[in-house]
Amino acid sequence: MLSPIVVTYFVYLALSLALTVWVARTLHRNGRVFLVDVFAGSTELADSTNHLLVVGFYLVNLGYVSLALKLGGEVLDTRGSIEALSQKVGGVLLVLGAMHFFNLFVFSRIRRRARLASAPPPVAPDGVLPPLATGALPWPKP
Repeated sequence: MLSPIVVTYFVYLALSLALTVWVARTLHRNGRVFLVDVFAGSTELADSTNHLLVVGFYLVNLGYVSLALKLGGEVLDTRGSIEALSQKVGGVLLVLGAMHFFNLFVFSRIRRRARLASAPPPVAPDGVLPPLATGALPWPKP
């Protein structure tokens, strides 16, 4: 029979891998539309960038999952296993969420810059106000 700590390791790895794959697929599927907009309709560039982002996402998250594999203490029973799993999987979820929000921040900045670059120039003024006389106030006195 497997010890509780080995079972905890296996469950942690299975949950972490499943969550990472699910989030990566969701980001890949839903991020494409956003990237096509960011890259002004260039689907080839958007798809290439989307793929590279997913690869980087997998590398960072699976690296974190691997580094966080070691448990800090002994797991002697089911309760200890559940507590250890909640800490480890919670850490993975926080890293996944942080990476997601970081990606959104970066893409919103890229999108904003792209929209500013393609925005029309400012509108010229319709007219010019006459200069004020020396000492005159631009509003009436009470």
